[in-house]
Amino acid sequence: MSDRETILKILDLARWAPSGDNAQPWRFEIIDNNHIAVHGHDTREWCLYDFEGRASYMAHGALLETLRIAATAHHLRATWIRRSATPDTAPIYDVTLDYDPELDADSLISSIKARTVQRRPMQITSLTSAQHGALSIAPGHEYDVLFFESFAKRREVAGLLWDNAHIRLTCPEAYHVHKEAIEWGARFSKDRIPEHAVGVDPVTARLMGWVMQNWQRVDFFNRYMFGTIMPRLQLDLLPAICCAGHVLIYAKTPPENQRDYVLAGSAMQRLWLTADTVGLHLQPQMTPVIFHWYAQTKRKISALPQIDQAAYALAKRFKSLVGERADGGSMFFCRVGRSARVNSRSVRKELGDLLVP
Repeated sequence: MSDRETILKILDLARWAPSGDNAQPWRFEIIDNNHIAVHGHDTREWCLYDFEGRASYMAHGALLETLRIAATAHHLRATWIRRSATPDTAPIYDVTLDYDPELDADSLISSIKARTVQRRPMQITSLTSAQHGALSIAPGHEYDVLFFESFAKRREVAGLLWDNAHIRLTCPEAYHVHKEAIEWGARFSKDRIPEHAVGVDPVTARLMGWVMQNWQRVDFFNRYMFGTIMPRLQLDLLPAICCAGHVLIYAKTPPENQRDYVLAGSAMQRLWLTADTVGLHLQPQMTPVIFHWYAQTKRKISALPQIDQAAYALAKRFKSLVGERADGGSMFFCRVGRSARVNSRSVRKELGDLLVP
């Protein structure tokens, strides 16, 4: 049994689910004491990285999984179904809460708010067998987990991310996303990434903030002032090497529809929360996967032909790294490792701002 106060507690915890650039593509409607409607939306119209809405669907899945976990603290079993006839760009998920006195609280609850992104270099200490085992089973039996842990593999991933970052930073279509995603001068942000959590030193951050005020400055610095070097070094190359390893979640059955990406988002969140419970930090590094999605479907990324050419070449290298699995079920790519707790992070919008009247 539940009441409105209990539902508010569940939603107040569920809102800490991760989403790309802290976009939080969801709103909550309390239908009755046993029924919540999650109004999802995607960002494909303006976000280059939300290919066919897939990144938003995965965020929806992470939210629904977090809601499920949060509900167990109240002996409530949460199940969801997508409401029929709702559009792919604005799906509604109907969540039913059923009381089960024998249902124990999920062990991942304590990590829901503790989980953060660590964008800075981490320790290169190898994963323990316990950590390795926990991460391997976290996404569920529908997924495989691949690890890239040796120095040679970490260096290979670092080279991939180095070139990947050059594409991102020289693509005019990505500029608008980056410009809106960062809250400059902030240590915490309710709806973006705070500057202090970006992962660069203060001098580079100040320069980035000035340069990114318009595309003309960005283009000039990239062309004539080696403007991509320091961000790529601090955000991509060094973090990719300085970690315990890189992890790929791979769907055993290639995704076919929107629901499959929602389920992959749930698997992603279980991996992320599990990483926190075993003393690890995590950073998503999804753009190689996303650029591979573009290449698979031969979709254009940019009005600049050289961007598409570079991205398609990068997709081939990604496939070389992960093997034939890249063609079907590559769902979530990240790095993990030990580090000190972060002192800057994205927080969330207040629950009242996420409720549908």
